[in-house]
Amino acid sequence: MNQQPPLSHSIDVTRPNVARMYNYYLGGKDNYPADRRVCERLLARAPSARILAVNNRRFLERVIRCLSIEHGIRQFLDIGAGLPTWDNVHEIAQRHAPDARVVYVDNDPMVIAYGRALLEDNDRTAVVQADLRDPDTVFGNSRITDLLDLKQPVAALYVSVLHCIPDEDQPAGLVHSAAERLCTGSFLAVSQLVSEDAAVRRTLTGLMRESTSGHWGAVRHPRHVDTFFAGLGVLEPGLTDVSAWRTDPRFGPQAQTREWTEYGGVGRVC
Repeated sequence: MNQQPPLSHSIDVTRPNVARMYNYYLGGKDNYPADRRVCERLLARAPSARILAVNNRRFLERVIRCLSIEHGIRQFLDIGAGLPTWDNVHEIAQRHAPDARVVYVDNDPMVIAYGRALLEDNDRTAVVQADLRDPDTVFGNSRITDLLDLKQPVAALYVSVLHCIPDEDQPAGLVHSAAERLCTGSFLAVSQLVSEDAAVRRTLTGLMRESTSGHWGAVRHPRHVDTFFAGLGVLEPGLTDVSAWRTDPRFGPQAQTREWTEYGGVGRVC
């Protein structure tokens, strides 16, 4: 794994930022003209980008509800959390289980600032600045271990973040490393942007790398994402377009994306 640069504590509003782009697609206000310009460029190439963001957010909601209600999970570690938006992890988890504890991890100073402001009165949550490419630092952080008991089951969430990690930083290895640090009965939820079309993968990866000054990984083939779940017991319905993962009939069918999809599922540490 490459040595990681020091974490930044400054906010650069002139360079597009993936977390702020996601915020824009979800209808948030915590974004800037540079982010919105790239979002519009991306929509010109992949018109379903906004739908994809919404589908992924709803997948996250269903995952937390499933793990809270069906598996009794009361500890959540949201890695690469992104900016606060509607129905955040702690809100969903604590709605189903008021004693649930949640730690958000991100390397973006804007995410950290907004998250800490939002959660300053919630003593069952914490926001930690760390780079997900350094699992030793993430899982050894005292703010995490003070709130979460890693000897008890934890749900680690890598939702819509690993496509920001280049191949040389071994995203599958990061998931495996997290699984090794969690006890039996823990879960990992993972989703990643994919396409079976090599031209689409190449075009959209290139656009995002150029727009974010290299702060991007890759749109991958679904087979690549399958390797993330090696050694885990994958929950039904298996690995799939996340819009089809345990859909909730109360909200009707979800819109399908065309150019690319968010692909993933939930694995259990055995």
